[in-house]
Amino acid sequence: MSGPHAATAPEIGRVDALTHEGEGVVHAGKTVFVAGALPGERVRFRRVRRHRRHDEGELLEVLESSAERVVPRCAHFGMCGGCALQHLDPARQIEAKQAELRETLERVARVEPRAWLEPLTGPVWAYRRRARLGARFVPKKGRVLVGFRERLSPYIAALERCEVLCAPAGELIAPLSALLTGLSIRDRVPQIEVAVADNATALVLRLMAPPSATDLDQLVRFEHMHGVRLYLQSGGLNSVTRLPGASAEEAPLNYALGEFGVRFELAPTDFIQVNAPVNAALVSRALALLELTAESRVLDLYCGLGNFTLPLARRAAAVLGVEADAGLIERARHNARLNGLDNASFIAADLASEPDRELPGLQQPFTHVLLDPPRAGARDVMRTIARIRPERVLYISCHPGSLARDIGMLVHDHGFALAAAGVLDMFPHTTHVESLALLTPAAL
Repeated sequence: MSGPHAATAPEIGRVDALTHEGEGVVHAGKTVFVAGALPGERVRFRRVRRHRRHDEGELLEVLESSAERVVPRCAHFGMCGGCALQHLDPARQIEAKQAELRETLERVARVEPRAWLEPLTGPVWAYRRRARLGARFVPKKGRVLVGFRERLSPYIAALERCEVLCAPAGELIAPLSALLTGLSIRDRVPQIEVAVADNATALVLRLMAPPSATDLDQLVRFEHMHGVRLYLQSGGLNSVTRLPGASAEEAPLNYALGEFGVRFELAPTDFIQVNAPVNAALVSRALALLELTAESRVLDLYCGLGNFTLPLARRAAAVLGVEADAGLIERARHNARLNGLDNASFIAADLASEPDRELPGLQQPFTHVLLDPPRAGARDVMRTIARIRPERVLYISCHPGSLARDIGMLVHDHGFALAAAGVLDMFPHTTHVESLALLTPAAL
């Protein structure tokens, strides 16, 4: 059990390591995790919450600083839960993530890659083009707070701006707070989804009550003043509509991957990789690692809008994308037509619940497999990959634990070898570990 306790007397200790959540580990009697402390530092702290195996501590003072400590750029760092590592040099952040991937592969999968890939990096500020912000009217503050949750708290952090959101979204926190505060439904707008496309910035307001005519006028003025597109969502994703009065000739939201000459159109709530430059580098590396030829036939699992499918189709004979979300599949098909790719086809299917033997498209031969599953991983498709027996498998992951579990199955149960692995800095200043792994049949 865990829970708050009366704060204890200050203590002094040495930080030995970082947890997977970016907290400093201090072994001072019972282990304590201290947010904001870095390995090698000597710190003064106070225990503020007890758990069975460890306590949580509040950092009071850094007595001896690490050479890797930097001054956080964001004034809200430490209070806002959106970032956990702004006080750690970005180069050291990516080294820590690579070390976590290595340790997880060794411990869970019991394998080590033949080669470690150089980490993929990109911008560390103003990089996030996709986000979900909370909104809450707080009577004591007399305004609506807009932002991420506070660290270890359900409350919305009182932000004025955000250093990691792409422009112009990062500068719109305070204006959005003022906008929502002035609405008649200010206590009925709990969420704002942000999508910064190449051609426009979209903000989707989740509404728990219909806006008044005056509210709509204010929304239109805000949209014109800040050059953004506002969408209203009254229910599920199918309820998302453009703000009344928008031009019918407005171009769809889109982004491009110039190296491959492809452009993607998307809905404002669609999943896209949050860091555009890192995504472009990731797609480029993925195709290089797969070593496609003009005769290659590729299976792209969890394909979404076709972020990998369409570039793959530029290099291969044929690509089949599989995705559970039927809406994303329709937009992926549209994107293939938009780019003149008739060798990319798509199936809407959830392989976790639909055996591949029931899907005719998966009975054809494939030489390569790429998969980019959600955090839970792809345990249920390992048998499908083993049956196909491709020349190369590229697994892109947003969670090292599920990646290691699935790689362990391919290596120990299905005769594959881990040829290469490495991390990519998709989410700088957070503890998210994004990675990719290349597998080949063990005989190769």
